[in-house]
Amino acid sequence: MRQPESYDILMRQLEAIFFVATQPLSEDVLAGATGQSAKAVSEAVERLSACYAEGRGVTLLRMAGGWQMATAPDLDRVIADFQGSVAAQVRLSKAALETLAVVAYNQPVTRSEMEEIRTVRCDRVIDTLLKHGLVRIAGRKKSVGNPLLYRTTDVFLELFGLDAISSLPTLAELQDTVKDTGEDDWKEDNE
Repeated sequence: MRQPESYDILMRQLEAIFFVATQPLSEDVLAGATGQSAKAVSEAVERLSACYAEGRGVTLLRMAGGWQMATAPDLDRVIADFQGSVAAQVRLSKAALETLAVVAYNQPVTRSEMEEIRTVRCDRVIDTLLKHGLVRIAGRKKSVGNPLLYRTTDVFLELFGLDAISSLPTLAELQDTVKDTGEDDWKEDNE
């Protein structure tokens, strides 16, 4: 017997929540997130779990008083091989993020231009960004000393979920966002 359409919607909602969750979720938490009863959530989770048990690459596991999406246990080897071949996650310091923003909004930009904007030296930060493939050398500026120019890379676009550098919000849009969140200190510090 086919479940009502609202039940299909609940299963889709739960699947999306499990996909982004970083920890096991209790049925009460899931009920609160979906606006459904704990009983309806429990039934939907069981059905979703049964769907994943049919030879899929992911599964739902009951753990720590809740449910969590995980890779299927029989695929451990292929996951380990994949993780071994993918570069480690990029973790950037505040200084690196600031410098990356300067490059993104001012590219092509020289190291001295970055330092003028940030008012601190950027040598090590630039090395870190180059090492992670987030920026690249894009030639030399035709000026005294012919300093190197830096640009962001496709890795930067992928990491930040951008289609193109033009997809970045404008500085005016960022200031509007800051105003909307009530963080007036940011504007005062950056004017």
